[in-house]
Amino acid sequence: MKSDMLTIIKKEFARFFGDKRMVFTTVLMPGLMIYILYTFMGKGMMQEFSTDDAYVASAYVQNMPEELSPALRGLSVEWTELSSGETESAKAAITAKEADMLLVFPADFSAAVAEYEVSDGAAPNVAIFYNSTEAESAKLYGVIKGVLDAYEQGMANKFDVNAGGEAYDLASEKDATGQVFAMLLPLLLMTFLFSGCISIAPEAIAGEKERGTIATLLVTPMKRSALALGKIVSLSAIALLAGLSSFLGTMLSLPNLMGGADTGMDASVYVLSDYLLLLCVILTTVLVLVALISIISACAKNIKEASTANAPLMIVSMGVSLSTMFGGDGAKSLGLFCIPLYNSVQCMHGIFSFQYAPEQIVVTMVSNLVYAFLLTWVLTKLFNSEKVMFAK
Repeated sequence: MKSDMLTIIKKEFARFFGDKRMVFTTVLMPGLMIYILYTFMGKGMMQEFSTDDAYVASAYVQNMPEELSPALRGLSVEWTELSSGETESAKAAITAKEADMLLVFPADFSAAVAEYEVSDGAAPNVAIFYNSTEAESAKLYGVIKGVLDAYEQGMANKFDVNAGGEAYDLASEKDATGQVFAMLLPLLLMTFLFSGCISIAPEAIAGEKERGTIATLLVTPMKRSALALGKIVSLSAIALLAGLSSFLGTMLSLPNLMGGADTGMDASVYVLSDYLLLLCVILTTVLVLVALISIISACAKNIKEASTANAPLMIVSMGVSLSTMFGGDGAKSLGLFCIPLYNSVQCMHGIFSFQYAPEQIVVTMVSNLVYAFLLTWVLTKLFNSEKVMFAK
């Protein structure tokens, strides 16, 4: 049986690696394209949401008080004084992104502030109209609000909040990176793994049925279990290469996608043990995915039918992957790590967020291997069925 299985593995490897175009499109191109695409997307988004330091904002103001005039006019802003009747036209200009801000002070602002007491009710209100979808407008809003807050504190400053140079935000860069990666990467990684499996498994089984070459293999003196196991092992190895290529492209490009050095996102926060555990989870997950897709493909008459039949499995896989975005810190019960696909997603989430337990990884790997074994047995039964394998 061992020699028969190795023969099938060699046959599949020869078929795949002998086609340079298939190797490039399945293994090399996904990671390369993802890196290029995500890098350019990150640069484009940074340009979209960043501002030019030399930019001179255009803003309208009503009733600017004398005591605030030096601070406001000292900013890189071109102020235009408006009367009360021009307020609506100024708002329309801001909505149309033709101006950045409208700052409206009450007509008697200085006197009202001087006479105000907390017991008097509502305080004098300064209205700041801006457009949050325009980077320059949003930045100017923050600057103006800071000036007004500083002015208010200077008038009646009873205490300070987070004063001095001490760091009050105790969240580490490692935790921040892990939180973001744990939310995004399980979905991306499961997508890439499924894409790698679906690109080769239907061709290797349903494709051979369609071409009639599977019949030659079935009449040879080999055990059907060796044929099934050889198919799954070889296809898993190829799908793993495709998935790792995509994963590598994602890991290298994700910091660029999220702002690069400006955000501090860096995959170097993970150590070798994290990558080894992730690799083990990926490998056992690929075995399950390939086995599932192979069973569906074995029941199909041709590649087109196999691809259509595998669509519901893809939807389930993507749906399970989304659970990391809404599941908080992830699953805690060990029983949940016996659920195929869901256990892999939760382990990936735990590894990326530094919140995994070793027993969770062990249960996931063992259960995945058990599922892969059982699915291989089912595939063997399908190979033994003349009705299934020779259906037209």
